[in-house]
Amino acid sequence: MTAEELIKQGRIDEALSALKAEVKAKPAEAGLRVFLFQVLAINGDWDRALTQLNVAAEMDGQHLLMTHLCRPALQAEAFRRDVFAGTRTPMLFGEPEPWMGWLVQANAYFGQGKFAAAAELRDKAFEAAPAIGGSLNGEPFDWIADMDGRLGPVLEVLIDGKYYWLPLCRVRQLLIEPPGALRDVMWTPATLVLANGGQVAALIFSRYAGSERSSDPMVRLGRRTEWDDHACGISTGLGQKMLASASGEYAMLEIRSFVQDLPAPTPGGGATVG
Repeated sequence: MTAEELIKQGRIDEALSALKAEVKAKPAEAGLRVFLFQVLAINGDWDRALTQLNVAAEMDGQHLLMTHLCRPALQAEAFRRDVFAGTRTPMLFGEPEPWMGWLVQANAYFGQGKFAAAAELRDKAFEAAPAIGGSLNGEPFDWIADMDGRLGPVLEVLIDGKYYWLPLCRVRQLLIEPPGALRDVMWTPATLVLANGGQVAALIFSRYAGSERSSDPMVRLGRRTEWDDHACGISTGLGQKMLASASGEYAMLEIRSFVQDLPAPTPGGGATVG
């Protein structure tokens, strides 16, 4: 059975062993190394994944664009891990508002084990964050948020090679293509139209932080989401990200079109990074 067939069956560890054997037998085949980079990344072996990605680009120039996109995503994963451990602070995309700072601090408290303080500040942030209506895949909503209580009204994105928390209230429109590669279960390519009318290309982190350490291969592959309901009232996820509204729940990889009812942008609007 090939590594690709094993991946389809969710047998990721067997696929990794099979793929390493294929690379050893065909060391000059760049495509195998691209596949190996993705499987290593699924398992959180970021350094080895980066090595294989760089080797593939050196062997075949057609992989340079993918390398340009994925190298900073791999490098951001270590920073992201520290963010959720409460030891580093994410950058906010755009001008920060008070509730965004409260949410960032609540996440730090949670990562440091200060659960009561995290819940109190998280609730304050959620109360202050604006609820904006719109539609997702054509289905209307009055408000929408990530189901992970550490995130709620923000998306984790990579823009211009940098990791940001992007407030949902700053997103006018989001367009996502159907997943076409294994790496998409980790970092989904998307086009964002911002509240100010600016348009940017981004990668959306489509798995929850720490998913790579799960013993369940379906969680690592983003085919399942598991929840841990903490006593402080905050639920945290592993696996594929989920959004929720009063209308229902939505898996990140099933989103194709996301539109919010924001005021028309002022003339001269453009992407602004803060």
